[in-house]
Amino acid sequence: MAQRPSFSWLLSAQRGVLGLLLGTLLLLGGLSGCSAAAAGLNSFQSPDGRYAFLYPTGWTRVAVSNGPQVVFHDLINSDETLSLVISDVNATNELESLGSAVAVGEKLGRIVIAPEGSGREAELVEASEREDGGHTFYDLEYAVHLSDRDRHELATVVVDRGRLYTLAASTNELRWPKVKDLFRNVITSFTLQI
Repeated sequence: MAQRPSFSWLLSAQRGVLGLLLGTLLLLGGLSGCSAAAAGLNSFQSPDGRYAFLYPTGWTRVAVSNGPQVVFHDLINSDETLSLVISDVNATNELESLGSAVAVGEKLGRIVIAPEGSGREAELVEASEREDGGHTFYDLEYAVHLSDRDRHELATVVVDRGRLYTLAASTNELRWPKVKDLFRNVITSFTLQI
């Protein structure tokens, strides 16, 4: 007479199948999360092919005279902006020769984000350094205080061939928790291509 499998063996087999299914679901969920993050961004490349970055889907480019090289803003939350400023520096300078990430971040906060008389205050929240494509980047985070509201700003700076590139994304403080990961992806996507 054939022997029937024990109840404990059946439970063990069910746990194994459930574990495999759960692991597969977690893996697929993680992969779809990655594609969803990438799906929310569009690519921008300069006409000369020198630099590129990602910007959020649904944002539009706006023309600005006597201002940043490139500006995008959100169509729904129009006070959310992304801007690229390109400034000339000594052609022999490297980013590190301008100072540490903290020193450059504080100087950028004082001179560009909240210059004297602007009515703004910029607090450098975080400054870090990273390497990408043979270039050093400083990633900077600011809390910006205005008389009527608070804002949050992320920026990355890099020097290449006598030019200082500053890509910055800004939003109001209330929206910051919802967009901070998106803004980090945008800022760290900035690359120098030639």
